[in-house]
Amino acid sequence: MGTGDYDYPNSKFNQQPHKVAIPPPQPFIKSLKNTVKETLFPDDPLRQFKNQPPSRKFVLGVQYVFPIFDWASSYNLSFFKSDLIAGITIASLAIPQGISYAKLANLPPILGLYSSFIPPLVYAMMGSSKDLAVGTVAVASLLLGSMLGAVVNANENPSLYLQLAFTATFIAGVFQASLGILRLGFIVDFLSHATIVGFMGGAATVVCLQQLKGILGLEHFTHGTDLVSVLRSVFTQTHQWRWESAVLGICFLFYLQVARYVSTKRPKLFWISAMAPLTSVVLGSVLVYFTHAEKHGVQVIGELKKGLNPITITDLYFGSQYLSSAIKTGIVTGIIALAEGIAVGRSFAMFKNYNIDGNKEMIAFGMMNIAGSCTSCYLTTGPFSRSAVNFNAGCKTAVSNIVMAVAVMLTLLFLTPLFHYTPLVVLASIIISAMLGLINYEEAIHLWSLDKFDFVVCMSAYFGVVFGSVEIGLVIAVALSLLRVLLFVARPRTSTLGHIPDSTIYRSMDQYQNVKTVPGILILQIDAPIYFANSSYLRERISRWVDEEEDRLKSSGEDSLQYVILALSAVGNIDTSGITMLGEVKKVLERRGLKLVLANPGGEVIKKLNKGKLIDVIGQEWIYLTVGEAVGACNFMLHTYKNVEKPTSKETRNDNNV
Repeated sequence: MGTGDYDYPNSKFNQQPHKVAIPPPQPFIKSLKNTVKETLFPDDPLRQFKNQPPSRKFVLGVQYVFPIFDWASSYNLSFFKSDLIAGITIASLAIPQGISYAKLANLPPILGLYSSFIPPLVYAMMGSSKDLAVGTVAVASLLLGSMLGAVVNANENPSLYLQLAFTATFIAGVFQASLGILRLGFIVDFLSHATIVGFMGGAATVVCLQQLKGILGLEHFTHGTDLVSVLRSVFTQTHQWRWESAVLGICFLFYLQVARYVSTKRPKLFWISAMAPLTSVVLGSVLVYFTHAEKHGVQVIGELKKGLNPITITDLYFGSQYLSSAIKTGIVTGIIALAEGIAVGRSFAMFKNYNIDGNKEMIAFGMMNIAGSCTSCYLTTGPFSRSAVNFNAGCKTAVSNIVMAVAVMLTLLFLTPLFHYTPLVVLASIIISAMLGLINYEEAIHLWSLDKFDFVVCMSAYFGVVFGSVEIGLVIAVALSLLRVLLFVARPRTSTLGHIPDSTIYRSMDQYQNVKTVPGILILQIDAPIYFANSSYLRERISRWVDEEEDRLKSSGEDSLQYVILALSAVGNIDTSGITMLGEVKKVLERRGLKLVLANPGGEVIKKLNKGKLIDVIGQEWIYLTVGEAVGACNFMLHTYKNVEKPTSKETRNDNNV
C-alpha cells in the first residue's frame, strides 16, 4: 500500500514506499490455540517435554510437580551445612512467632506450632523457591480472626470456630491450587504494588493496636479492628491497666527493636535479630516463673498440648449455615497469602539470579494448605521476615524448611511444657516488633514522588483498613486498582507528533521541545488498543485535536490543515467498535475537507481492517508503513495538486527537513 505511481520531488521519497503487509489468514482452531497459549502459557511450561521418550517425559513430569527430585541429585554436604544453620535459625523465629500469630487469629497457641511443621514439609517437596521460609503470617491471621469472628465468637463457641478456621484454610488451599493448575495466576496481579504496600501497612497498624490488650494486661477487649473501636476500648478501661505488664512489654519491645537495628546495620549479625524473639520468650518465661508475675496481672499462655498434629480432616465444616463465611474467608485470605508469598519468593530469587514459576508456587501453596487443614494447621504462606532470616542465614535449598519442621517437631514432642509460663505480653511485643517492619512509609513517600495515583491507592488501602476494617481496606484498594486499569483502557493517551530537525524521525511534541510541526498536516499517535470501551472517547478526542489545530493555524496565519495522520504503532489490537469508529472519523474529516491517513498499523490491526473492508473505505494509497512515508506522501500531494503560492525560502527549508 502506498501512493500509487507518484514520484516525490524530495530525494528522501524518490523510491516507492514500502507496502503494509496483511498477515496470511490462519485457521480458526490454530488462531484460538495461539491465543490460549499466549494467555495461559506465556512461559511455555511444556517445552521441556517436546521430542522426549515416554520414560523421560514421566521423569520430567515428576520433577515438574515435585522440584525436590530435580535438585536432590546435586545436593551435597556443603549445602546441608548451610541449610542446617538456616533451618535452626528460622525455627528459633518460627516457634515464638507461630504461637503469637495463632493468638492473633483467636486460635489455640499450639496451632501456630502445628502450622510450622506439616506445611514446610509439603512446600519443600513442591515449591520452586530456594529461600522461602514457610509459616503463618500476621496479616492472614488477623484477616482470619476478624472475618470468622464476625460470625462466630471464638470464646463462646471455640469448637465451631476451630472447624471454620480449618475449613477456610482448606478452601484457601483449593482456591490457590486451582489458580495454579488453571494457569490463572494473573488474577493475583490485580493487587498492585501500591495496593499491597498500603494494605500491609494498614493491617500492620491494626495488628499493633490489637496488641495493646496484651501490653496493658486487659482481659476484655473489642472485637473490632478499626482505630476508633480499639482506642475506645483502651481508654474506657484505664482502671484495669496493669503497669507490671506494660513495663515488661515495653522492655522486651525495646530489646527486639535494638536487635533488629543491629542486624540491619550489620547484616552478618542477622542471628541477633533472628534469635531475639526466642530469647525474649525464654527470658520472659524464666522471669514469670521465679517472680510469680502471673499472680500480679501478667497473663501467661498456660498449658500447651504435647504431641504431633492431630488429624482434623473430619473437622472440616461444610454445613450450609456458615459455609459462605468460610468460603469468603478462604478466598480473601488465600489471595493475600498468595500475593505476599509469591512477591517474597520472587524478590529473593532475583538476588540469587534464578526464576520461580508463579503458577507452580500457587500449586505448592495450595497443596500445603490443603494438607495443613487436615492436620490441625491454619493458613500458611511465605512471610517476609522469616524468609529474610533464611536468606541471610545462607540457605541453599528448601531443605532449610525441612530442618525447621524437624526442630518444631522436636519442640512439639518434648518442649511444649516449657512454654507454660510464657507471658502474653512478650508475644504482643514480638508481634509489634515484626509489624513495625511492614509499615513501609519510605515506599509511600516514593510513590508520592513517582505516581500520585498510586499514592492515592496506597493511602486509601491504608486508611480503609485502619478506620474501617481489613475487608473494607482490601475492597477499596482492589476497586481503585481496577478503576485505574479501566481508565488506562477507556481513556488511552493520545499525543501529537512533530518532526525532529535533520532526521526522518517523528516524536511526541510534549516530550521533545525541539520538534517542528509539519505545515498542513496533523500527526496523532494513539497509545493503546482500540476497543469498545475507548472508541467513543478516541473519536471525540481526535475531533478535539483537529479543532485545536485548526484554531492554532487560523490564529497564527499558517496554511490550513489538509491531512490527519493516525500513527498506530502502539495499537496492538482493534475490535469491531474500533473499526466502526475509524470509519466514522474518516467521514467526519471528509465533511471538513480533510484526508485521513494511517501509519504503521500492526499485523492484527491491518488484518481486522482488511476483514472489515475499511481498507477499501480509507483507500490503500493512504496506508503507510512509517510516519515519515505518510508525511512525505502528504507533502507531495500538497505541493503537486494544490494551487498555492510559491513557498518562501523558509518554508522550503522546513519541507526539506521533513
